[in-house]
Amino acid sequence: MAFSTPIRFIGTLLCTLAAMFCMNAESATKKPNIIIFLADDLGYGELGCQGYIREIPTPHVDSIAQGGIRFTQGYIAATYCSPSRAGLMTGRYPTRFGHEFNGNGPGFGLPLSETTMAERLKALGYVTCAVGKWHLGDQPDLYPTRRGFDEYMGCLANPGSYYQPRQWNDSLGKITPGKDFYTTEAFADRAVDWIERNKDRPFFLYLPFNAEHAPLHATEKYLARFPDIKDERRRTFAAILSAMDEAIGRVLAKVREIGAEDNTLIVFFSDNGGPTPNTTSSNGPLHGFKATTSEGGSRIPYLMSWKGRLPAGKVYELPVMQLDLLPTLVAAAGGTVDPSWKLDGVNLMPYLTGQNKGRPHQTLYWRFGEQWAIRDGDWKLVASRVDNNKPRLINLAQDIGEANDLSSAEPQKFAQLMAKWKEWNAEQKPALWGGESARKKKARDDDD
Repeated sequence: MAFSTPIRFIGTLLCTLAAMFCMNAESATKKPNIIIFLADDLGYGELGCQGYIREIPTPHVDSIAQGGIRFTQGYIAATYCSPSRAGLMTGRYPTRFGHEFNGNGPGFGLPLSETTMAERLKALGYVTCAVGKWHLGDQPDLYPTRRGFDEYMGCLANPGSYYQPRQWNDSLGKITPGKDFYTTEAFADRAVDWIERNKDRPFFLYLPFNAEHAPLHATEKYLARFPDIKDERRRTFAAILSAMDEAIGRVLAKVREIGAEDNTLIVFFSDNGGPTPNTTSSNGPLHGFKATTSEGGSRIPYLMSWKGRLPAGKVYELPVMQLDLLPTLVAAAGGTVDPSWKLDGVNLMPYLTGQNKGRPHQTLYWRFGEQWAIRDGDWKLVASRVDNNKPRLINLAQDIGEANDLSSAEPQKFAQLMAKWKEWNAEQKPALWGGESARKKKARDDDD
């Protein structure tokens, strides 16, 4: 009997330690929540964290960079709205399955043969939601809720208006645009509401804004923040960007409120470069703009954070693509990429944590009708309409603005990259719809 008290104490201590061990093990293996913020037509040079233009404060977006990683050479695989989203959802070059251009109506949309990021994450136990601009098909069998998302609210294609958006769809039937409606605010409202309703499960929230796509619409609340900007287009663009930053801030605040900040992987990027002449969206030092294969069309602001898992305030200098997000997120969620998926993206986690010091990609490719490009190491061979589709050889390590054509000085490199691009191009599928001639019929920098 004299030993009963110490024995009970030791037993209690062991149980406590075992419980603590189980809690720590569970915390270490708990699936992270995942949030993707996607801007529309946001240029490379606009955000405060990019360091080029500080005219428009973006503290909430900048906080993602401060708490995580900013990629100086982040790319998208297509320089246009819909194919860029198709690449994100599949982790594959959209030209592999003919999704090369925008479109609408029957026959257009992400082919049903492709598996989406949402479907991959649902298979790993995630609850999923998309809020915003879909633009991957407006027919019922292509709706987000048929492509792996449990819930959707937004516009099935380009909204055309921030006040009275077209092709509106709410899978819950709760919201209909009306008086005092503004897409950016409505998207934030639903995103915050959905997180609250699903805070006890691992969740994937995809939030593709229509900001900062034309037409430029902003309410007085946001316009009033920029009284010193005299150019009305620029002032409205600033207001749109500020509204999006505030919406992102609301979502980030909700994540903190539910105590999930340490277990949420957050990504922010733009679907393509800014259409500078039309919306004033700056691409900083880059050549070209949206819908071109120049750097200004394909290199975009790209940020990622995961508190406690990824380094904070890091600048990553090697090229990455939005195609890398699917395998990266699947790995973060505890899944394994099957080679049969035939992904073009890679899992970035070993590179971002320093486990792998190599390059995630040696070679990147683009095709957009008559325009195309290949980047191999720091060399780029590009045919862009801003240069009359004449192939030009660029050394990006020395010439980020693509000012100097080295084709004559480096004929062997020119031939090597041309052969490599042609080999890749032969693997791609012909466009299922649209085409360069169809695109030219639209306003050059205000396409869907």
